[in-house]
Amino acid sequence: MKSYTSDRIKIPPGFWTGLLQLGIAAHDVARKARLPLTIITEPVITTAQYFAIWQAYSELIGEIATGIIKLATVFETAKYPPAVLATYHARDYRDALHRMARYKQMCPPESLRIIEESEHCTIELEFLNTVRPVPPILIGITLAFLLELGRRGTGQSLTARSVEFSSAMGDVQALEDYFGCRVRIGAECNRLTLNRRDLDRPFVTYNEELLEILTPIMDRSLDEQYRSTSIVEAVKWIMKRSLTGGHPDIQSVAKELGMSDRTLQRRLTDENTSFKHLLTQVRHEQAREYLADPSLDIKEVAFLIGYEDQNSFYRAFRLWEGDTPSTWRVKQEIWRNRLVTD
Repeated sequence: MKSYTSDRIKIPPGFWTGLLQLGIAAHDVARKARLPLTIITEPVITTAQYFAIWQAYSELIGEIATGIIKLATVFETAKYPPAVLATYHARDYRDALHRMARYKQMCPPESLRIIEESEHCTIELEFLNTVRPVPPILIGITLAFLLELGRRGTGQSLTARSVEFSSAMGDVQALEDYFGCRVRIGAECNRLTLNRRDLDRPFVTYNEELLEILTPIMDRSLDEQYRSTSIVEAVKWIMKRSLTGGHPDIQSVAKELGMSDRTLQRRLTDENTSFKHLLTQVRHEQAREYLADPSLDIKEVAFLIGYEDQNSFYRAFRLWEGDTPSTWRVKQEIWRNRLVTD
């Protein structure tokens, strides 16, 4: 099984069928993406190929918002892969969303973080372990599908409270009509906010017998994935999902791994490391990656790796690299320019 850092992604056959229903042939997508036609029947592809396919679809459909809405509504439930099928036949909307977030761990590069508070439920979308730009249409279709899941499952025309995108999404009015709420562009992250009361709505598609078959299979696959990944990799992967504007604690990480915090700490000790050390390591690694992106200012980088103030980030970075973040960034840019000219 693939690990958390896997670069092997599955595209369900229903994806190509859905495109065909929109009048877009699979071979046209492959050619537009500059990929071999055999990509259409490949069981797994790389992240780069995955993004290229979505970008090609975006260019062929012509308008991002249109491409998001059309594909979200045309995709046939019967074509869902088993992991998604298990969410569609969940007990209620909350159960479906949590199943989706759990099983997404087997499908890089995206992950979902669900936060329930007060009267709303926020679902944050993150893309991990990739320095490549994520096609906006992929971001949009992922969030649209989460709402579509609720609509199809409950049989009701649910609307969102708000939708936020970090990049342009084309016709904002069309998206607002689809989501039934305000759509914000240029946000710090991509998130869908739902009415929390909607999560209690039962699914008319609930199928207890099917879930009894699918759930053990999916859980076993996920467990095998955990076992094939070292505990250090697993913890770091979860930390990266939780860093932005926060401070992941050992209790929450242990809970996601299905163990007690004491057991997790013992296993990390067996690997000659600690939770605190891994958190520092993850922040260091993410800081270097974010600083390599000139579009992010230092304050944003500090927030993205979980520092509440810029000064704390500066002190930590000097310990890691012996330089301030801004000086390190300038030196890296000079080094990259030399490589290009040599």
